Amino acid sequence: MGKKTNDEMSFLDHLEDLRWHLIRATTAILIAASLAFIFKDFIWNVIIFGPRSMDFPTYSWLCNMGNLIGVETTFCADEFPFIIQNRTVAGQFSAHIWTSIYAGFVVAFPYVIFQFWSFISPGLYDNERKSARGFIFISSLLFFLGVLFGYYVITPLSLNFLANYTVSTEISNEFDLDSYIALVRSSSLASGLVFELPIIIYFLTKIGLVTPQFLRKYRKYALVIVLIISAIITPPDIASQVIVAIPILILYQISIYISAVVVRNQKRKKHV
Repeated sequence: MGKKTNDEMSFLDHLEDLRWHLIRATTAILIAASLAFIFKDFIWNVIIFGPRSMDFPTYSWLCNMGNLIGVETTFCADEFPFIIQNRTVAGQFSAHIWTSIYAGFVVAFPYVIFQFWSFISPGLYDNERKSARGFIFISSLLFFLGVLFGYYVITPLSLNFLANYTVSTEISNEFDLDSYIALVRSSSLASGLVFELPIIIYFLTKIGLVTPQFLRKYRKYALVIVLIISAIITPPDIASQVIVAIPILILYQISIYISAVVVRNQKRKKHV
């Protein structure tokens, strides 16, 4: 069972190989970004400005839950008390381009992961390379689940809190376009990357930087870190922080299991 298929490659050969993988990944992102740029009505009116409408599914669900338990909530309002405005000459065009690029990255993520795996797989064992399809599928699934979680949970919770928060009735909310986009983008992409935690732990365990014992030992510290992260990316209310913290803690527990499986397989190989 050979470990590599390209042991004879020099450092410069590896750099050249990496360059072509990066070129192919970038090309895929640009193609997807071009499509997002063309279909701007869907990207902007349906996706970007979706959480701004009180008809957004999250608001409807939370409104119904509030009515069910007899709690008055801002999720049942007719509209948000703010407007979105553009303050720079090239603001809308610049926002269109960069939003298209970010959308292209999200759409092309499975292919980007495929290019990443294609670069590192020659340095793995034969049986490890056979798991490429599973790796690409799981990584993409976790990323998309994270993006959806950020878009349908973190974004509406944050937007609802910030839009209705006021220090004086003399102040009207007129949010800048870039600020609004940054909220939607950071909530969605950050969640997508956070949901890659099991994959990151897998590779850290493979190279010996992390063990399941280490993850279990520092579980309580991880809980504190998760709560801090939840407090940063969500409104300062307990309910929102718990909603965000729960899936991250579940991912951490899954990461411990994955780390244990990797270590067990490594020990089994040593005794073969």
